[in-house]
Amino acid sequence: MTDEEAPGRIGSQRLYTGRVLNLDMDAVRFPDGTTGELEIIRHPGASAVVPVLSDDTASDPQILLIRQYRYAAGGPVWEIPAGRLDQGETPEACARRELLEETGAEAARLDRLTTIHTTPGFTDERIHLFAAWGLTMRGHQREADEFMEVHPLALSRILGMLKDGEITDAKTMVAVLFFAGFRLGL
Repeated sequence: MTDEEAPGRIGSQRLYTGRVLNLDMDAVRFPDGTTGELEIIRHPGASAVVPVLSDDTASDPQILLIRQYRYAAGGPVWEIPAGRLDQGETPEACARRELLEETGAEAARLDRLTTIHTTPGFTDERIHLFAAWGLTMRGHQREADEFMEVHPLALSRILGMLKDGEITDAKTMVAVLFFAGFRLGL
């Protein structure tokens, strides 16, 4: 297979340009050489952060979770602080900004956890996941459409909420489980 025949995008047409996302119709060559069209949501990416109130020696650290009203979900959702990358912004800078905006906390240290694809079947969005340590509370700076409450909860309680289906937000699930499993070794 030549480079011209390799799988990937062979053309694209912008169907919609929005404030949060864009919609493209891509002409695609598939791995078997056939072609087709796929609708793709283009998203600049995001960062999300697990804000740890305890020091890094705590066996059951306190984590800040947000209970945020989400119109698309039909009501409040438990989440970690997160938000869209601004143009030219690094994932770490975005994580720090969102942590301050949504919880009022500044972090002395951010540790990168991992990066996830949210829904690779129809969007190129990636979320960069971090853990924040050494928090200093300053006061939140929420946007006008953000309605949320901040709750400090023990990690053991959060894991129970995941198990019981009380937390359904995917980025929160992945970040908390990654943090518990790979940072704390639980």
